[in-house]
Amino acid sequence: AEGYAVVYANIRGSDGYDQEFADIRFRYGTRDYQDFMEMVDHVLKVFPWIDDERIAVTGLSYGGFMTNWVISHTGRFRCAISQNGICSWQSFFGTSDIGFHFCPDQIGGDPWSNPVAYAEKSPITYAKDVMTPTMFIHSFNDYRCWIDQSILMYTALKYLGKRAKLVLYMEGSH
Repeated sequence: AEGYAVVYANIRGSDGYDQEFADIRFRYGTRDYQDFMEMVDHVLKVFPWIDDERIAVTGLSYGGFMTNWVISHTGRFRCAISQNGICSWQSFFGTSDIGFHFCPDQIGGDPWSNPVAYAEKSPITYAKDVMTPTMFIHSFNDYRCWIDQSILMYTALKYLGKRAKLVLYMEGSH
């Protein structure tokens, strides 16, 4: 009634479908990003009352990764809120409570044997391309996606003269 629309996309990498659909190992930021952008195009076509000049993107955890990826690969969104996301797989490798086995399984190898993949799949690599004003929200006690992820991306954007805000919560986990 107020003219807002909220759209949720169950993109590749998400739960709800079979394992093949959910498995994006070694392909973060590829087909999942394409799924998301196709969903945006579809929604704007089906609901012409949505103003394509005033759309935003947000997500938490993997959704935070996707938010960071989206803003570093398109300027289509008016603003973004990245919540407890991932911006650097190299940093994630050494900090997450999920264990150091996760990144080799998802990205391939480790940061020393496969530095190219770790850089290519990290949104911070593309920070110079961000045009979207972004707020980073992060819980201090998130041990899955450590607080360094939001601080790194926020700092990169500020250093590069981009519009960014950082909100840190002392309570709360993943």
